[in-house]
Amino acid sequence: MKKIATYKDLADAYVRWQPLMALRQEAVHAGAERHELLVCGGTGCQSSRSMELLHNLEAEIKAAGLEKKAVAHVTGCFGFCEKGPIVKVFPDDVFYVEVTPADAKDIVHDHLVNNILVERLLYEDPAKPGCHLEKQHDMSFYKKQERIALINCGLINPELFEEYVAVEGYQALAKCLQDMSPTDVSDAIKNSGLRGRGGGGFPAGVKWEIAGKQPGPEKYMICNADEGDPGAFMDRSILEGDPHSVIEGMIIAAYAIGASQGYVYIRAEYPLAVQRLQRAVDQAKEAGLLGDKILGSNFSFELEVKFGAGAFVCGEETALLRSIEGGRGEPTSKPPFPAEKGLYGKPTVINNVETLANVPQIMRRGPAWFSAIGSEKSKGTKVFALAGKINNVGLVEVPMGITLREIIYDIGGGIKNNKQFKAVQTGGPSGGCIPAADLDIAIDYDTLVAKGSMMGSGGMIVMDEDNCMVDIARFYLDFTMEESCGKCTPCRVGNKRIHEMLTEITEGRGTMEHLEKLANLSSVIKDTALCGLGQTAPNPVLSTLKYFYDEYVAHVRDKRCPAGVCVKLLNYVIGDACIGCGLCSRGCPVSCITGEKRKHHTIDQARCIKCGACETVCPVKAVVRSK
Repeated sequence: MKKIATYKDLADAYVRWQPLMALRQEAVHAGAERHELLVCGGTGCQSSRSMELLHNLEAEIKAAGLEKKAVAHVTGCFGFCEKGPIVKVFPDDVFYVEVTPADAKDIVHDHLVNNILVERLLYEDPAKPGCHLEKQHDMSFYKKQERIALINCGLINPELFEEYVAVEGYQALAKCLQDMSPTDVSDAIKNSGLRGRGGGGFPAGVKWEIAGKQPGPEKYMICNADEGDPGAFMDRSILEGDPHSVIEGMIIAAYAIGASQGYVYIRAEYPLAVQRLQRAVDQAKEAGLLGDKILGSNFSFELEVKFGAGAFVCGEETALLRSIEGGRGEPTSKPPFPAEKGLYGKPTVINNVETLANVPQIMRRGPAWFSAIGSEKSKGTKVFALAGKINNVGLVEVPMGITLREIIYDIGGGIKNNKQFKAVQTGGPSGGCIPAADLDIAIDYDTLVAKGSMMGSGGMIVMDEDNCMVDIARFYLDFTMEESCGKCTPCRVGNKRIHEMLTEITEGRGTMEHLEKLANLSSVIKDTALCGLGQTAPNPVLSTLKYFYDEYVAHVRDKRCPAGVCVKLLNYVIGDACIGCGLCSRGCPVSCITGEKRKHHTIDQARCIKCGACETVCPVKAVVRSK
């Protein structure tokens, strides 16, 4: 690779490589003779054999003698995970969904050779049965999205450095080094209104400004890629689909604060993200965009990838710092904050992946452009991992201020199997559960906190009528309890006591006194825990107590789980439809079912262990669960 040693070298590289993107530009007419087939190569689609699909497409293109007229290659996540693997054909702008390796032949021979769309692979609009959509932007899943952090995911090959340069990659860095002082850069990010996308939402530009004003030549820039929330995959997808945007954002941030060394702290359980990130770092070093005197300036910056061992608490910034230093991942008291005294006692800025992915776009297009998107106090867009009981599971990027209803029903396609929406949990295990009555609230940092939840890193898990909110609270407490580092008593002991009380309630041993203790202890932990993990751990309990108190009362007073989830509160009863076949009796592990052949059978409730084996084997559905 030729070194990009000056601003002119970067400009020349852009001119040389920009034609690589020609077929993917909207201005190109669909009648072009050459085709490009982009295959989603994210972790989700790879688990559905998308790489085998890619190889089959390459083989079919070669067999058809189309090597000079078509090419297939990998790209990042398109976001529509529910419909993967995905293949997008340029310049026709055709979007194929749920493609299998066996479909490669039809795509090549029908679409490329005979110019006939493979209709069975097109997306069918659920609102209009039989209506197949060929364009990505016509799908309801994409209509209300606005991509900034994800702008290149699904567009470029993340493993090709030249493709990132071809979409104006590293132009923002050149602009900063050539035309702006470090203070100018911090001011631009401040004026854009960009807030940290990793949890607390602290203004990124203010953090940079504080670190930049600290004395001394030794400072550090860190990217927090330790994404550990259940159901969250935002940062992973960005690193898999557009790693250079994060690297460019880090270099710009390092220039703003005066840092010469940076680290990306990433969990080792993300093998594909690690592989593509490391490849991008190596490419940037080889090109001269990392190292000494970047682009001929006086600014130098080195970048290293550090692996985390999967401890959720290491997502907390001070615990992350201790881990990089080689110590145990435990948080420390603040102040001092890392921007003043961080890694090895030196000023340190920590931003997460999504925050940094926004930086190059802001610096290229200007802070006013970014601040015009979103709400008054929450600017820009936010990436959410939409999961749970939702029709369209996937990754969505939407303007701040959009409502929950728009995300869940317009983008997410509503609740699976036409079930009733019950709640949505935002912000990962530290977030709260928001009920149906609040579906029309605007999504921004302050509104979610006011509702007892939080933005967090962007997890959004949808629940329906079949979810028990007491059990949900217990599930998240189980996670945070296990992930606690144990350093402070409120988190180590307090969350354990909360989990024990929730377990007693779900097993029918709860009392009304438990509900009062839950609320009081949760409030104490929020006020006294050492770090963000402990302080926010009670959120699922407090929010479910607030919005679903009647479910707690049903568990405690009536010894009943309204959703039929809590096993110890269920009763299995054999109804009149029983034909006396005896399958339930033979399948019962504790022999608590009796009855003569061809006569009605009964269950001894005192001996029943609620395993559900009788319900599973009954051929006439005579066994029912009473809630």
